[in-house]
Amino acid sequence: MTNTNQHVSQQAGQRTGGPPPFVLWREVAMGYVAPAVTAGAGALIGGNTQLLWAAGTSIAGTSAVVAFLVGGWLQLFGRRRTTGPAHRAALSLAGAALAAVLALACACAAQYWRPGWTGSSHGPALDRLSFDLPLSAALAATIVGWRWRGRSTTRPLKGNL
Repeated sequence: MTNTNQHVSQQAGQRTGGPPPFVLWREVAMGYVAPAVTAGAGALIGGNTQLLWAAGTSIAGTSAVVAFLVGGWLQLFGRRRTTGPAHRAALSLAGAALAAVLALACACAAQYWRPGWTGSSHGPALDRLSFDLPLSAALAATIVGWRWRGRSTTRPLKGNL
């Protein structure tokens, strides 16, 4: 009876085992919700209003944008092959380092150009950018890369990729 049920579920297009497929909108949603909740909880416990404001803006927003960019890039251009845990970790950490460097460059650019736009050279949000953006970008890139590589065997290779 099990073989018949398994055969019917495979014909209906349902998955019978293994990790669920990589879905970009879920990764982006979790890329926003997870850091917003954790940083917000820390801000509430510590009574830090600046961190509470940053939790929903620069921290969670950066994480969601990076999750979208990294996840989208991996879906379009990423290689789908089985990798060992060490290789998977190295690739995820390399993506995190690249994302952190790019986010730090964006934060530095924002700190340089924002005074011309707003007339204010300092503020709690501006001072936090050089810490919030690279950290959020690195965490999001690591998590999305790790999860994508963990699910990368769900679709066969195309061509010589």
